[in-house]
Amino acid sequence: MKLGIIGPAGSGKTTVFEALTRDFAGMGAKNETRLGTIHVPDPRIDALSDMYRPRKTIYAQVEYLLPGKKEGKKEAGADLGWVQAIRDVDALCVVIRNHAHMGFGPPDPPADFSSIEQELILTDLAAVEKRMERLEADAKRGKAADREEQELLVQCRSALEQEAPIRRFPEIAGAKQLKGYALLSAKPVLILFNNADEDETPPPDTAGVFDDAFCMVIRGKLEHELAQMSPEDAAELLEEFNIPAPATDRIIRKSYETLGLISFFTVGDDEVRAWTIEKGTSALDAAGKVHTDIQKGFIRAEVISYDDQIAAGSAAAARKAGAFRLEGKTYTVKDGDIINFRFNV
Repeated sequence: MKLGIIGPAGSGKTTVFEALTRDFAGMGAKNETRLGTIHVPDPRIDALSDMYRPRKTIYAQVEYLLPGKKEGKKEAGADLGWVQAIRDVDALCVVIRNHAHMGFGPPDPPADFSSIEQELILTDLAAVEKRMERLEADAKRGKAADREEQELLVQCRSALEQEAPIRRFPEIAGAKQLKGYALLSAKPVLILFNNADEDETPPPDTAGVFDDAFCMVIRGKLEHELAQMSPEDAAELLEEFNIPAPATDRIIRKSYETLGLISFFTVGDDEVRAWTIEKGTSALDAAGKVHTDIQKGFIRAEVISYDDQIAAGSAAAARKAGAFRLEGKTYTVKDGDIINFRFNV
């Protein structure tokens, strides 16, 4: 899972990135694209590791990408280098200033978000029109076109010309024929309202502006300071400022929600591991996440919920209590499932 951190000048993108990743490279790295990989904090993995004492404990991982500020060619009003940097991310974290900042006017979250949205839409519109022109040229040379792709492109252009991001149309955003375009306005959006240290309230008068995005409030500068403290000092400051958990924990949880992701676990003496999948994933596809051979030779999935195993105290006690169950290929994996895949190849 990879998310790109973007936002207007002065919004605090770098501050948020460093608070999240604890990569404090400073101003010297402002022109470089930066990528931080974070272990997903999960107390369930900690508890299972204590139970099994495995040789390895492997947490899920999430990547956050901060595009650099190098100038590149301009396309549809956007910096092409900035655009290319976020083409392959799964979702966008848009940092929006919601505090006073020297050298900038009063905060205006709706206007700031609208400016970012317009860049995404214009960039997508240019890409769609370019592809449509190529298909028309191919048709004149007698090359048959994919009619379904053409129809989807027409729908995309219509939406974008009306200044509507593609993510508002799930049937278009999720179409396989458009996967290769990596349309920016089709990506899920998590908005981070960057507040002052003492302010934990979202901006007022935002009804209808952010309806198709996930939103949360952070205090970037404060979180940046917290990320550089010892756990003991950070715990005191979290309590003082009424922050339930560090930014890393809260933003990752919201990132999972934004992308519709859950975790299941595989356990044993050798390894306890968290696997990230989309909600609604079948047992067969979850098996493929672990290994393609397991998917090919799938027989059954032996499943127990994390809560049931913890309540039982051990796998042996849970098995004795009949808490394990056998599920087939079409079983929909739930968040927190502990799965042992039975297979034969």
